[in-house]
Amino acid sequence: MIAERPFTHGAIALLNLGAQIEALEPQVRLGRSTIETRVGVIELISLRGLILGRIADYERAEELADQLVHDAPDDASAFLARARARGVFHRFHDALIDLDHAERLSLDSETANSERAAIFQALGRYDEALALREEAVRRRATFESLAALVGLHAERGEIVAAEKRYAESRSRYRGVSPFPLALLDFQMGRMWMDNDQLDQARSSFDAARRRVPAYAQAQGHLAEVDAQLGEIDSAVASLQKLAESADDPDYAAQLARLLGQAGPNSKSRFWRGLAAARYDDLIESHPEAFADHAAEFWLDAGADLDKALRLARMNLDVRDTPRARSLLARAVAANTADLQHESHKENL
Repeated sequence: MIAERPFTHGAIALLNLGAQIEALEPQVRLGRSTIETRVGVIELISLRGLILGRIADYERAEELADQLVHDAPDDASAFLARARARGVFHRFHDALIDLDHAERLSLDSETANSERAAIFQALGRYDEALALREEAVRRRATFESLAALVGLHAERGEIVAAEKRYAESRSRYRGVSPFPLALLDFQMGRMWMDNDQLDQARSSFDAARRRVPAYAQAQGHLAEVDAQLGEIDSAVASLQKLAESADDPDYAAQLARLLGQAGPNSKSRFWRGLAAARYDDLIESHPEAFADHAAEFWLDAGADLDKALRLARMNLDVRDTPRARSLLARAVAANTADLQHESHKENL
């Protein structure tokens, strides 16, 4: 059992995060801030977007990063900030170009390689990512370097290695913010969920939620696990709150699916319509980032197999990961089954 260090309550930490943004962003808007402050604001807004599931925050962070590069074309930190913002929207090629440029300017190789490893992992280039992550740990076994290895091992389904690195990283945490620990617990939850170990997944997602009650992804995945464990009412209640507060359509999509399991009804149609419209908007503005989740939606609650197949192929073009290949295989199988069904009906 890992001894728990005291840390700031998640609700207070989130209030502090919002207060920091409110205090600093007007200075940025009025041109009264340093480059360092502008980079800090971009990072704070991105973190809030991650915790609350606010795509608008990610978009604002990317907008600020673009402007910073325009205003400070010789500053490495500006290109690093934009690389991170582009990575959020899965513009990985552009992000790598920004990283290369930042390193040519003055960015240290340790930071550059850490960012490259994150992109390589997202692209499914796991061996390259692992080499960089392990080298970082050999140089300095910090909470951050070890936590990055947790996420990589978890995504690869390497349970023993992920658990080992999880314990090591937790033992090195010296901060008071609950956000890093919540993100770490969430990574473990995803691993357990992907490996159909639902009780462990529920425990990890619940740990992340207890650290930061407003953590949208933890709440959403916890609701998904609850639904799989048969706790439908609890899952629906959680998803409805998320669907009403977040601009990410995933929660409305999950809610529509659960509500529609007993057959079409007005509530499921309402949330399906909201999710469909939002996904269409996001595919128009950020196709690389939302092709996978949109494909999942159209494959299930959205009930448009042609669209699901097109988006699943787009997603695999962006990143060749096991999850992307599995999604495409499901979309192909669903379309094949649908064609066979239609052919059978015509022959009757």
